[in-house]
Parts: sequence; structure tokens; C-alpha cells
Amino acid sequence: MNTHVNADPAELAKFSDLAHRWWDPESEFRPLHQINPLRLNWIDGLVSLSGKHVLDVGCGGGILSDSMARKGAQVTGIDLSVKALRVAQLHALEAETRNVTYREISAEAIALEQPGSFDVVTCMEMLEHVPDPASVVKACSDLVKPGGWVFFSTINRNPKSFLFAIIGAEYVLQLLPKGTHEYAKMIRPSELAGFCRSGGLELTETRGMEYNPFTRRYWLSQDTSVNYMLATRKP
Repeated sequence: MNTHVNADPAELAKFSDLAHRWWDPESEFRPLHQINPLRLNWIDGLVSLSGKHVLDVGCGGGILSDSMARKGAQVTGIDLSVKALRVAQLHALEAETRNVTYREISAEAIALEQPGSFDVVTCMEMLEHVPDPASVVKACSDLVKPGGWVFFSTINRNPKSFLFAIIGAEYVLQLLPKGTHEYAKMIRPSELAGFCRSGGLELTETRGMEYNPFTRRYWLSQDTSVNYMLATRKP
């Protein structure tokens, strides 16, 4: 496996600069707070998180990691943004969240260190921010136990996703800071499914996520044209 650090310094700096606002539900991270219950319940409905050893790849400030720990999982969150990890650690202390720890390490590095160690691996809203998403997918596959689950979420690449996820979300509705996403880095579901198959994962379920700007409501659907999630398993 390639052990180089699969990260874009500009992307790390972008999220590090906002790290202190991660747990403010009215900040630039408001969409993450709003969609977290949807993706948490979807994951828990498929795998039942209680008692599972879970790795959250690209955990940022720990929104998903913390909520999975509160479902009874033993969670390790990893990221390469030191500032985001410090925020995650501080929140866990303040909220008295047990069973969650955070580490500054890449997916590829921990895959070499702890292969086949986790019942569940999650990698949400990260793949569109790294230079080599296929490498992260392979690392996630290496990290999960046989029979375990790996969950991904990212953004499709097509004219509609450009209009909705970049023009709409960043410039019109200002749900996200301008420049959060780059169109060229977005990943079609067929491409991500290919990365999964090459990495030794079997696709189990796909879900789309939609948003109504008037009601400010998110919901899961079968429409994967913009935001989508994949559930995969290691044979």
C-alpha cells in the first residue's frame, strides 16, 4: 500500500481555519449538524452500532463520531487536521461522551497499523477532499473485519450537482463557505462503486440525500444525483 500522506494541504487549512466553529449548529457546519441524525440512523439501522468497534475516517470535529459513541459504539475518530481533532477532544470532555478517542493519523497509515480491526468504518464527506479517493477506499476495506461494514458519503459529479452543491449551497443559499467543494473532485456513484469493488468491498445499499431550501429540511431518498451514501460490506 502507498504510505504517502493522501491529503491536500489547502483542504486541511480550509477546515482547520473553521475548526473552532465545528460544534456551533448555526455556523458553516450547520448542514453537517442537520444531516447527522439521518446518516446516523441509516447506519445504525443497518448494522446496530451498540457494542461495535467503529473507525470514523476524516472525523473532523467529531459530529458523527460523538453520536455513534452515544449509540453505544467504541469509536476511534481519525483526521489530519490537528485543530479539528482538538475541538473534537474538547467536546467529548465537555459533553462527557464515553467510548470515543481521536487520533491524528491517515487512513492508509492506520490500515497498516491495525488491519482488520473494526466492525464498522465510516468515511463521510471526505473523499471529495483528498487527492486519491481510491486509496482511502482501499484503506477502509483493509481496516474492516471480514463481514464488517464500510459506509461512504460524498457528492456526485454532474451538471445538477454543480448547480445544487456549489452554485446553490455555496453562493446562493450560503449554506457552506465559498470554495468548500471543487467540481473536478466530485465522484460519480459508478466511480465510487468501482473503487469499492477494486478494494474488495461489496455494495449493499445506496441512498441519496435531498434538501428543501424553503423548509430547510433534509431527507433520504433514492435520488443519488447530488449527495449520496453507499453501504458496503467486506466478504
